[in-house]
Amino acid sequence: MTIQINAHNLSMRFKERVLFHIPVLTIGPNEAVYLKGDNGVGKTTLLKILSGLSKPTTGFVDATNDGWFRRLFSRAGRKDVIYLHQSPYLFDGTVYQNVVYGIRYSKESTKDKRAQVITALRMVGLETLADEHISVLSGGEKQRVAMARAWILKPSILLMDEPSASLDQESIDRIVFMAKDLLKRGSSIVITSHQKNALTELCRKQWWLKDTTLVESPLLQVITDNKQENNYASSHAN
Repeated sequence: MTIQINAHNLSMRFKERVLFHIPVLTIGPNEAVYLKGDNGVGKTTLLKILSGLSKPTTGFVDATNDGWFRRLFSRAGRKDVIYLHQSPYLFDGTVYQNVVYGIRYSKESTKDKRAQVITALRMVGLETLADEHISVLSGGEKQRVAMARAWILKPSILLMDEPSASLDQESIDRIVFMAKDLLKRGSSIVITSHQKNALTELCRKQWWLKDTTLVESPLLQVITDNKQENNYASSHAN
């Protein structure tokens, strides 16, 4: 199932400081968005609000599949929307136990669940580590486990907060592979990053948080911005 999220008059305030005010915001279905902005402008806060993990100071967010429980409890999380933190929380257990966690109550047989987990781990190159304790993994491998756990749930919208920070190239490539697969399935992704990389290159829309609001640019403008930045970098390198 693919869904759309709509936000209206969304604002976040900390005491006297207005972090941002966004009149209208829409994501999905099947979009790839690069969310950029300086440190402290509220990128992580915005992703948490969209996922239902945080409540805005004013405004509201709706998803096409929000049920009564979600409407009653504003921090209950949003169905089919996953927020992937740059330092993901992993359980004290094996790699397999971490990935299977999201589907532990599904109606599939144990055999089918295991097949799904092994497929996910194969996609991130960690199938041989399925029975290893999570503590033996490197930082990049842990991020890949978190991505596998998100992928297995087939989210309609995946919000990725600095997913490539401090990752080696193999880990980035594996996460890109999974992100592409989700896009092919009709999911949407939002990626925050301080620098352009293979993940941000998947994006066809740009959100830029600046001056306490959000500026949206279509693909053409993103390409133009990229060219200008590349030309600037080249001219200063010579």
